[in-house]
Amino acid sequence: MGASRQPQAHAWQWSRTAETRRTLIAAAGEVFAQKGFAECSVADVVERAGLGVGSLYHHYGGKSELFLAVWEDHQAAYEERAATAVADARRAGTVTPQELFVVGARAYLETTWERRQLARLFLDGDGPPGFFLVRSRRRNDWVRQNAVLLAVGTGPTDRLLVSLLTAAMGEAGRQIIGCESEVEAAAVTESALAIIRRMPDPQAG
Repeated sequence: MGASRQPQAHAWQWSRTAETRRTLIAAAGEVFAQKGFAECSVADVVERAGLGVGSLYHHYGGKSELFLAVWEDHQAAYEERAATAVADARRAGTVTPQELFVVGARAYLETTWERRQLARLFLDGDGPPGFFLVRSRRRNDWVRQNAVLLAVGTGPTDRLLVSLLTAAMGEAGRQIIGCESEVEAAAVTESALAIIRRMPDPQAG
Protein backbone atom coordinates (compact mmCIF):
# COMPACT_ATOMS: atom_id res chain seq x y z
CA MET A 1 0.00 0.00 0.00
CA GLY A 2 2.78 2.44 0.92
CA ALA A 3 4.59 1.83 -2.38
CA SER A 4 1.40 2.39 -4.39
CA ARG A 5 0.76 5.71 -2.66
CA GLN A 6 4.28 7.01 -3.28
CA PRO A 7 3.84 7.88 -7.00
CA GLN A 8 0.56 9.63 -6.18
CA ALA A 9 2.31 11.63 -3.45
CA HIS A 10 5.05 12.68 -5.88
CA ALA A 11 2.46 13.68 -8.49
CA TRP A 12 0.57 15.73 -5.92
CA GLN A 13 3.76 17.42 -4.74
CA TRP A 14 4.78 18.24 -8.32
CA SER A 15 1.33 19.66 -9.05
CA ARG A 16 1.45 21.78 -5.92
CA THR A 17 4.94 23.05 -6.76
CA ALA A 18 3.91 23.94 -10.33
CA GLU A 19 0.82 25.75 -9.07
CA THR A 20 2.86 27.73 -6.53
CA ARG A 21 5.28 28.79 -9.25
CA ARG A 22 2.45 29.82 -11.57
CA THR A 23 0.90 31.85 -8.75
CA LEU A 24 4.19 33.60 -8.00
CA ILE A 25 4.87 34.39 -11.67
CA ALA A 26 1.37 35.77 -12.19
CA ALA A 27 1.55 37.91 -9.05
CA ALA A 28 5.07 39.10 -9.80
CA GLY A 29 4.09 40.01 -13.35
CA GLU A 30 1.29 42.22 -12.07
CA VAL A 31 3.45 43.91 -9.44
CA PHE A 32 6.49 44.39 -11.69
CA ALA A 33 4.27 45.87 -14.41
CA GLN A 34 2.67 48.22 -11.91
CA LYS A 35 5.73 49.35 -9.94
CA GLY A 36 8.74 48.39 -12.02
CA PHE A 37 11.59 46.17 -10.87
CA ALA A 38 13.43 48.75 -8.78
CA GLU A 39 10.38 49.86 -6.78
CA CYS A 40 8.91 46.40 -6.31
CA SER A 41 9.71 44.43 -3.16
CA VAL A 42 9.51 40.75 -2.31
CA ALA A 43 6.81 41.65 0.22
CA ASP A 44 4.72 43.21 -2.57
CA VAL A 45 4.84 40.00 -4.59
CA VAL A 46 4.02 37.55 -1.81
CA GLU A 47 1.20 39.77 -0.59
CA ARG A 48 -0.31 39.78 -4.10
CA ALA A 49 0.23 36.01 -4.40
CA GLY A 50 -1.21 35.25 -0.98
CA LEU A 51 1.87 33.19 -0.11
CA GLY A 52 4.69 33.37 2.41
CA VAL A 53 8.08 34.93 1.78
CA GLY A 54 9.63 31.50 2.23
CA SER A 55 7.78 30.18 -0.83
CA LEU A 56 9.31 32.84 -3.06
CA TYR A 57 12.85 32.24 -1.84
CA HIS A 58 12.39 28.48 -2.02
CA HIS A 59 11.27 28.49 -5.65
CA TYR A 60 13.17 31.44 -7.11
CA GLY A 61 15.88 32.54 -4.70
CA GLY A 62 15.01 36.23 -4.78
CA LYS A 63 13.54 39.16 -6.67
CA SER A 64 16.02 39.09 -9.56
CA GLU A 65 15.50 35.39 -10.24
CA LEU A 66 11.74 35.85 -10.08
CA PHE A 67 11.92 38.75 -12.54
CA LEU A 68 13.84 36.57 -15.00
CA ALA A 69 11.28 33.79 -14.53
CA VAL A 70 8.50 36.24 -15.41
CA TRP A 71 10.52 37.34 -18.45
CA GLU A 72 10.97 33.73 -19.62
CA ASP A 73 7.28 33.02 -19.13
CA HIS A 74 6.47 36.15 -21.15
CA GLN A 75 8.78 35.08 -23.97
CA ALA A 76 7.33 31.56 -23.96
CA ALA A 77 3.87 33.04 -24.50
CA TYR A 78 5.13 34.81 -27.63
CA GLU A 79 6.85 31.71 -28.97
CA GLU A 80 3.88 29.44 -28.35
CA ARG A 81 1.45 31.87 -29.97
CA ALA A 82 3.66 32.40 -33.05
CA ALA A 83 4.48 28.70 -33.47
CA THR A 84 0.79 27.76 -33.25
CA ALA A 85 -0.20 30.43 -35.77
CA VAL A 86 2.47 29.36 -38.26
CA ALA A 87 1.58 25.67 -37.86
CA ASP A 88 -2.11 26.45 -38.43
CA ALA A 89 -1.23 28.51 -41.52
CA ARG A 90 0.83 25.67 -42.95
CA ARG A 91 -2.04 23.22 -42.44
CA ALA A 92 -4.36 25.70 -44.18
CA GLY A 93 -2.08 25.80 -47.23
CA THR A 94 0.14 28.83 -46.64
CA VAL A 95 3.57 27.73 -47.81
CA THR A 96 5.62 30.75 -48.88
CA PRO A 97 8.19 31.75 -46.24
CA GLN A 98 7.32 35.44 -46.52
CA GLU A 99 3.62 34.86 -45.83
CA LEU A 100 4.44 32.51 -42.97
CA PHE A 101 6.64 35.24 -41.54
CA VAL A 102 3.72 37.67 -41.78
CA VAL A 103 1.52 35.16 -39.94
CA GLY A 104 4.12 34.88 -37.17
CA ALA A 105 4.52 38.66 -37.07
CA ARG A 106 0.77 39.12 -36.66
CA ALA A 107 0.75 36.65 -33.76
CA TYR A 108 3.67 38.50 -32.18
CA LEU A 109 2.00 41.91 -32.46
CA GLU A 110 -1.38 40.68 -31.23
CA THR A 111 0.33 39.07 -28.24
CA THR A 112 2.14 42.35 -27.56
CA TRP A 113 -1.20 44.14 -27.22
CA GLU A 114 -2.64 41.41 -25.00
CA ARG A 115 0.44 41.46 -22.77
CA ARG A 116 1.18 45.17 -23.18
CA GLN A 117 1.81 45.92 -19.52
CA LEU A 118 4.60 43.36 -19.26
CA ALA A 119 5.85 44.20 -22.76
CA ARG A 120 6.21 47.83 -21.68
CA LEU A 121 8.10 46.80 -18.55
CA PHE A 122 10.61 44.69 -20.48
CA LEU A 123 11.04 47.17 -23.32
CA ASP A 124 11.72 49.97 -20.83
CA GLY A 125 14.70 47.97 -19.60
CA ASP A 126 13.86 48.19 -15.88
CA GLY A 127 15.32 44.97 -14.57
CA PRO A 128 18.08 43.37 -12.51
CA PRO A 129 21.77 43.68 -13.38
CA GLY A 130 22.53 41.78 -16.57
CA PHE A 131 18.98 41.93 -17.91
CA PHE A 132 20.05 44.03 -20.91
CA LEU A 133 22.38 41.20 -21.97
CA VAL A 134 19.64 38.61 -21.49
CA ARG A 135 17.27 40.69 -23.61
CA SER A 136 19.91 41.16 -26.33
CA ARG A 137 20.56 37.42 -26.50
CA ARG A 138 16.85 36.72 -26.84
CA ARG A 139 16.62 39.19 -29.70
CA ASN A 140 19.45 37.31 -31.42
CA ASP A 141 17.47 34.10 -30.90
CA TRP A 142 14.47 35.73 -32.59
CA VAL A 143 16.64 36.75 -35.54
CA ARG A 144 17.84 33.15 -35.93
CA GLN A 145 14.30 31.78 -35.68
CA ASN A 146 13.08 34.30 -38.25
CA ALA A 147 15.93 33.33 -40.58
CA VAL A 148 14.80 29.70 -40.38
CA LEU A 149 11.16 30.68 -40.98
CA LEU A 150 12.13 32.80 -43.99
CA ALA A 151 14.39 30.02 -45.29
CA VAL A 152 17.21 32.42 -46.12
CA GLY A 153 20.92 31.83 -46.52
CA THR A 154 23.70 32.79 -44.16
CA GLY A 155 25.30 35.58 -46.20
CA PRO A 156 25.68 39.14 -44.86
CA THR A 157 22.82 40.46 -47.02
CA ASP A 158 20.51 37.70 -45.77
CA ARG A 159 21.44 38.39 -42.15
CA LEU A 160 20.90 42.12 -42.63
CA LEU A 161 17.45 41.70 -44.14
CA VAL A 162 16.30 39.30 -41.40
CA SER A 163 17.67 41.66 -38.77
CA LEU A 164 15.78 44.57 -40.33
CA LEU A 165 12.54 42.59 -40.43
CA THR A 166 12.97 41.58 -36.79
CA ALA A 167 13.70 45.19 -35.84
CA ALA A 168 10.59 46.32 -37.72
CA MET A 169 8.50 43.92 -35.64
CA GLY A 170 10.11 45.21 -32.46
CA GLU A 171 9.43 48.84 -33.34
CA ALA A 172 5.83 48.02 -34.23
CA GLY A 173 5.54 46.37 -30.82
CA ARG A 174 6.77 49.59 -29.18
CA GLN A 175 4.08 51.52 -31.02
CA ILE A 176 1.39 49.03 -30.01
CA ILE A 177 2.10 49.21 -26.29
CA GLY A 178 1.52 52.96 -26.55
CA CYS A 179 -1.91 52.52 -28.13
CA GLU A 180 -4.97 53.53 -26.14
CA SER A 181 -7.43 51.02 -27.59
CA GLU A 182 -7.57 47.62 -29.26
CA VAL A 183 -8.83 49.28 -32.45
CA GLU A 184 -5.79 51.55 -32.53
CA ALA A 185 -3.48 48.60 -31.86
CA ALA A 186 -5.10 46.62 -34.68
CA ALA A 187 -4.56 49.53 -37.06
CA VAL A 188 -0.87 49.68 -36.13
CA THR A 189 -0.61 45.92 -36.63
CA GLU A 190 -2.10 46.08 -40.13
CA SER A 191 0.17 49.00 -41.06
CA ALA A 192 3.23 47.12 -39.81
CA LEU A 193 2.31 43.98 -41.74
CA ALA A 194 1.76 46.04 -44.89
CA ILE A 195 5.25 47.51 -44.51
CA ILE A 196 6.75 44.06 -43.96
CA ARG A 197 5.04 42.76 -47.10
CA ARG A 198 6.61 45.60 -49.12
CA MET A 199 10.11 44.71 -47.97
CA PRO A 200 12.18 42.59 -50.39
CA ASP A 201 11.45 38.88 -50.43
CA PRO A 202 14.55 37.28 -48.85
CA GLN A 203 14.32 34.37 -51.29
CA ALA A 204 14.10 36.61 -54.34
CA GLY A 205 17.78 37.53 -54.11
